[in-house]
Amino acid sequence: MNRTDVLGLLRAHGALPLDPNEAAMTAATIDFVEAHEDCFQRSCLLGHLTGSAWVVDPARTQVVLTHHRKLDRWLQLGGHADGDPDLLAVALREAREEAGLTRLRPLAVAPFDVDRHRIPARGEAPEHWHYDLRFLIEADPAEPLIVSDESHDVAWVALAEVGRLNPSESMLRMVRKTERH
Repeated sequence: MNRTDVLGLLRAHGALPLDPNEAAMTAATIDFVEAHEDCFQRSCLLGHLTGSAWVVDPARTQVVLTHHRKLDRWLQLGGHADGDPDLLAVALREAREEAGLTRLRPLAVAPFDVDRHRIPARGEAPEHWHYDLRFLIEADPAEPLIVSDESHDVAWVALAEVGRLNPSESMLRMVRKTERH
C-alpha cells in the first residue's frame, strides 16, 4: 500500500453518502495527502495520517474504548502510521498494543469512518492535525483486555454508553454507523 492506494480508499469513501461534516473532513484529508508526500510521518508537523480500530463485538452492541492517558478522554484504539502507508495494518497493530487483542477480524479493507481532529501542543510537538482513517474490526469480548502504558483503562463499552463517556460528534457518528451496520 502507498499514498496512491490511500487516496483511492479516501476517494471511494468520499463517494459514499456521508454526513456533511465527515464529507468535508474526507475532502480535507484527500487534499492533505495530495499535498504532503510525508503524510505518514510524525515529522510532518502540520499533521499526519493515523489509523484507528473501531473494535466491535459480533453482535455490534459493544465497542472497545481506551481511556487515553495523554488526552484524558475515552477514545477508540489507534495511533500514528509512523511511515506505514497500510493504515488498516496500523489500526490492527494499535488494537494489539493498546488492548492486548490478538483475535481481530477486519470487516472491510475500506475505512469505516474518516475524521480530522486537532491535537494540542505537548512538549516539543506543536499543535497539529490527525487525519484519521478508522476501520471496523470485530473481536471476541471474551478475550482478556490488557491496559497499556498509553492508557488509564481499556474496556468493552455498550454502544448506548459511549456518548456518556465521550459525547463528541466523532464518537457518536461511529456509534450511529455501527447501529446501522
